[in-house]
Amino acid sequence: MKITLTQFQTLDGVIQAPGGPEEDPSGGFTHGGWSVPYGDEDFIGFVTEVFERCDAFLLGRGTYDIFAGYWPKKTDPADPIASRLNSLPKYVASTTLTSVDWQGTQIIGRDDLVKDVTALKEQPGRELQLHGSAGLAQSLLRHDLIDTIHLLTFPVALGTGKRLFAEGGLPTAFRRTGGRTTSTGVSINTYERAGRPEYGSY
Repeated sequence: MKITLTQFQTLDGVIQAPGGPEEDPSGGFTHGGWSVPYGDEDFIGFVTEVFERCDAFLLGRGTYDIFAGYWPKKTDPADPIASRLNSLPKYVASTTLTSVDWQGTQIIGRDDLVKDVTALKEQPGRELQLHGSAGLAQSLLRHDLIDTIHLLTFPVALGTGKRLFAEGGLPTAFRRTGGRTTSTGVSINTYERAGRPEYGSY
């Protein structure tokens, strides 16, 4: 399987708490829920397409807690997102969790995250999908383990908040392989990892 990351960000690169005020108020962040006004049919259509290619999910602890508190209650088999989240294998990376209640979930990364994720990638399948989970995504980016990034950039700037490509990240080149814009102005771009940056001089 290849690992794909779907990440929401603002124009100034903030990825913190796109889905609601209580999602992640750490660091005194008061702008939670900034992505909500931009959800339209184009946005839902893209997310549905992404989920259709999934064979398993990889989640960070915080995202797992949010998802596990919401999606198991959504039982409509026709819901393309809930049906996959509830039926497909889920792997949560955590060194502190001792048990999980969401059916089909396994805990990984307690001793060696890179080893566990590498083993998952070697399993047969299409996509091992990572949604949000910024801390986990940053760890995997540092080890060249994310193959594809779907970066959804929303037309809003916040000035503060966590960012995906933080100081000290691994220099990485990407190749743009697709893109579209929703009716509300969300720019959706897909990037494939392409090794190390090349440098020159004008």
